[in-house]
Amino acid sequence: MTARILVVDDVAPNTRLLEAKLTHEYFDVLTAANGEAALKLVRDESPDIVLLDVMMPGMDGFEVCRRMKLDPNSAHIPVVMVTALSDVADRVRGLECGADDFLTKPINDTALLARVKSLVRLKMMLDELRLREDTSEQLGALDGNGALGDEVGEGARILLVEDNPMSADRLAEIAGEGGYSLERFEDGAGALAAAKSGGIELAIISLDLEGEDPLRLCSQFRSSESTRQVPVLLVIEDNDTERLAKGLEIGANDYIVRPFDRQELLARMRTQVRRYRYEQQLRDNYRRSISMALTDSLTGLYNRRYFDTHFETQIRHTTETGKSLALLMLDLDRFKAVNDTYGHNVGDEVLRETSRRLGENLRTVDMVARFGGEEFAIVMPDTTVDAAQSAAERLRAKIGDTPFKVATDDVGDLTVTVSVGLAVASRHPDATDLMKRADYALYAAKRAGRNTVHTFPEDANFGCGPSKVA
Repeated sequence: MTARILVVDDVAPNTRLLEAKLTHEYFDVLTAANGEAALKLVRDESPDIVLLDVMMPGMDGFEVCRRMKLDPNSAHIPVVMVTALSDVADRVRGLECGADDFLTKPINDTALLARVKSLVRLKMMLDELRLREDTSEQLGALDGNGALGDEVGEGARILLVEDNPMSADRLAEIAGEGGYSLERFEDGAGALAAAKSGGIELAIISLDLEGEDPLRLCSQFRSSESTRQVPVLLVIEDNDTERLAKGLEIGANDYIVRPFDRQELLARMRTQVRRYRYEQQLRDNYRRSISMALTDSLTGLYNRRYFDTHFETQIRHTTETGKSLALLMLDLDRFKAVNDTYGHNVGDEVLRETSRRLGENLRTVDMVARFGGEEFAIVMPDTTVDAAQSAAERLRAKIGDTPFKVATDDVGDLTVTVSVGLAVASRHPDATDLMKRADYALYAAKRAGRNTVHTFPEDANFGCGPSKVA
């Protein structure tokens, strides 16, 4: 793992020492001697992590961190405050400014590298999610309004694994003061099962559990798909550096040292919950962008892009299995007259209701897509000609035999019919050929008077192509 790290310290020997340690581990190191220079490097070089001295002349580390976190372009760069101060108030102030952690001088090499590697992993994951979101916005799949709100983390469900009753009581008391819902467990198995059920936004794990290895529990959180993203906060004893480093290497997100201060614990909990919610928001936005890219916004059906991929997949499956594949092409009859007479709002209602009726009268394995306008396509795997014809007639009747109730008062009920063309392939199917056959059958149904189903025989040859009929 490599990354670009910015070291900020006004004392040159301190800067050179950190630079040497990090360069030895193959990190790319930038340095700055004051706050203004640091902010310029953050803007120009976009480092992956900032090691920031607290006590500097002019602009101190707290102000540098605060400015970074207020800038959307640098708000997600992890900041580790480096200080000789041990006052809890300074740690809390730094966390409230947005710092991700503290390292105390003289810096322990093991703790330094473990913390840097842990935060770099986090930064790279967030960068990938943000890049996907940016791409989705550029493609028009997101509206760009998915920015992180000013969350304070209230109401979060927190899971605590602690078998010391006094410590557990203290943690529960502080969590309650912060507005969190805390669920207590004395063993890892019960805690892991609860976390896998979902809804947990932070796990606090004591490294002093008796009878089991808490580091193994951390690894189980990271190895399970359902708990992989849940942040883990370790509770450790002072100077337990070796196990802390191992925990951070496994994937723990943060830690707090006993005896812990109320304000520091609340700040660390709030930071982890906010980050988790932001990560989930990015993932939800990405999943939403994928859905928007593959579905029709009006009807909620799959769009042509998804249909093309799905259809090719079904063609390959049919080739491998020798089972038949049916393709239905449907077109609402004289739909242009509906739009022209009643307006596009009524036309949209008709399209949505048509989509609903199609979806309710198909098997779960069937896939219906809106091709655009008033045309739909349905892919039916493992379906014979007779079964496809029966399904097509059922769909035709479900649409044409029941009037459409339109919300507009002066329109009343509308009778809308559909023409259906179908083709079935079972021997060496070809996607283009099957599409042409189903399309030919659709327009044959139109020429035959509409509101009917026409089947293109599998062994028939193409004659003259049909002309379009409304």
